[in-house]
Amino acid sequence: MLNSFFNLDTLFTIVAFLGVLMVLVIAHELGHFTTARFFGVKVDEFGLGFPPRLLSFTRGETRYSINALPLGGFVKLAGEEDATIPRSLASKSARIRVTVLAAGALMNAILPLLFFSIAFMIPQTIPTGPVRISEIVANSPASQAGLKSGDIIESVNGNNLHNSADLYQAIQLHLGNETTLSIKHADGTRATVTVTPRWKPPQGQGAIGVKIETVDPVPVKESFPIWKAVPMGVQECIDTYVLFKNGIISMIVGTTPAVVAGPVGIAQITGEVARSGWSELLQFAAFLSINLAIVNILPLPALDGGRIAFVVLEKIRRKKISPRVEGLVHMIGFATLLALIALVTYQDIIRAISGQGIFP
Repeated sequence: MLNSFFNLDTLFTIVAFLGVLMVLVIAHELGHFTTARFFGVKVDEFGLGFPPRLLSFTRGETRYSINALPLGGFVKLAGEEDATIPRSLASKSARIRVTVLAAGALMNAILPLLFFSIAFMIPQTIPTGPVRISEIVANSPASQAGLKSGDIIESVNGNNLHNSADLYQAIQLHLGNETTLSIKHADGTRATVTVTPRWKPPQGQGAIGVKIETVDPVPVKESFPIWKAVPMGVQECIDTYVLFKNGIISMIVGTTPAVVAGPVGIAQITGEVARSGWSELLQFAAFLSINLAIVNILPLPALDGGRIAFVVLEKIRRKKISPRVEGLVHMIGFATLLALIALVTYQDIIRAISGQGIFP
């Protein structure tokens, strides 16, 4: 079983995962690095991976290093908690400190705009066919709107559908909101109906209460010129943020299970996506970048959001927080974070070795 796990497929997965991760990490750390330099904060080290160091060199006043643990990166700023150190981060105003600390997450938040735009310019094959309703649940939003089995859903809020996956995404984007469907009935007549997708439908019913299928899908290759791809990339980025928000709410209300994947689990998914093509890999990288941006800005110790929380707390108290206390809190937070990553990674490895997928 172990032999089937450690093979060329595994090597491909590792390379794809590390490639994507390094792009996201470099973008994140460049956000901290460039804003720190702009505001006159001394940057002691810019590192890829976590120590121990494999190799390093110094240019100007900054050491640049490549480290042994390739699961992240860091920018070490002078005096992150100690304002007595010359040109330290802690000696700067609250506005500057928040800007420097938030710059990494901001870079990860806007990077998907580039990824999505490039993805739309790369030719990709999309299974395309009419989206037909095969079954309707009684007393569901769909049945109340007058939809029937055999109806073809042609568009959602004016946006044409390629396949059933497009319909699913459109419904998830509009949970709790009135949504307009353009319908072609089995007799050839057309109608426009309004439904409101449910946040928490009965189990097995779906948000609007239909089962759908793509009829006789035909592979269609499409790509877009840059002047169309960029606005499409912006819209896809906005939609992804909405889907991310709706996904979190769905987990809170119990519609979807909370599933956590660690580095091994994410690596598995990255390898599978990479085999589908560059366009799919870029879209997945965009999703990971958004995920990284949101997680990093959470007010948790050791994360950028946790450091920002200390700056805000200091501003509210109008009193400096002890560097020793802040450093201790972040150290404990970092140790806790590593322990959680180790636990999730162990579970991912067990699933991978046993041949199970990450998601149920």
